[in-house]
Amino acid sequence: MALGAVALCAASAPSRIDPALDTLLATFDHDPHPDLRGVVVLRDGRMVGERYYNGETADTLHDVRSAGKSVTSLLAGIAIDRGKIHGVDDTISTYWPESRGSAIGDVAIKDVLTMRSGLAAFDEDPASPGNEDKLDAAPDPLAFLLTVPRADPPGSRYRYNSLTAYTAGVVVAKATGQTMADFARTALFAPLGIRRWRWDADSAGYTKGQGNLSLTARSFAAIGEMVRGEGLYRGRRIVSARWIRDSLAPKVTIANDLYADGYGYLWYSKVLQVDGKPIAISFASGNGGNKIYVIPTRRMVVAITSSAYGHGYGQKRSEAILRAILSANRS
Repeated sequence: MALGAVALCAASAPSRIDPALDTLLATFDHDPHPDLRGVVVLRDGRMVGERYYNGETADTLHDVRSAGKSVTSLLAGIAIDRGKIHGVDDTISTYWPESRGSAIGDVAIKDVLTMRSGLAAFDEDPASPGNEDKLDAAPDPLAFLLTVPRADPPGSRYRYNSLTAYTAGVVVAKATGQTMADFARTALFAPLGIRRWRWDADSAGYTKGQGNLSLTARSFAAIGEMVRGEGLYRGRRIVSARWIRDSLAPKVTIANDLYADGYGYLWYSKVLQVDGKPIAISFASGNGGNKIYVIPTRRMVVAITSSAYGHGYGQKRSEAILRAILSANRS
């Protein structure tokens, strides 16, 4: 577990609250489900909308669940930028020699970042050998990972699972010689002005690259603003533009997801139809409706925190909030 001391994250940067947007966000005060937590809207790097619900405040740390996977991707990119990882074509065993001979050992990093490791791991199937519940219950998650068999050739099939995102986090830790939480503190969070956060570790001591990251809604938005800036934040280069572009570019087409069309390096993409016009978005997504939406053509970021864990309406509500914001801000 890593816990920093707080500062209002850098998303508390210049603000110019839009009264119309404030009124729009207030309509969700009356949502029938009491688990919406926060919405922060940035435009051109300025906070134009911010509202909290059901007891949440600007200082509340919120578990963003699998949206943490997208942060793991950013840290993998920073490790590559710094020469700690040579590139995404390297295999897992390059940085984790003990994995040689296992199903994960000869898988390329790019295939774990796109959920195409080939492992028999599928989070929507409780019987899957590598299901996330089995990973969480394992007394030694690292040893458990080495036992998961292969189901498909690496790179051939998209199967959403936490096991491969966890693997990406292990690679970052081994390549940098630090826990991923410690690497995140200095390489990503501090440059963004994020001082208060928590990222849980497993029983083996590895930061959970698959999720379990807690942030404030403003911090969530700051990450999105850095991504919108292709790795630049307030004039400071944090991640290479190339990595951001590569991460957001869809590598996989998702045909059976109501809320996403494609998947890059642990980031989703979708073309939304809003008022009859297509709008391309990239986003991080976590169980319960936790989202960082990046909308380049509108120069906007929308961060949503929500505790509708295990309920499908959380995802639906977050997209409805996004659509309402985009419909009200057409230029």
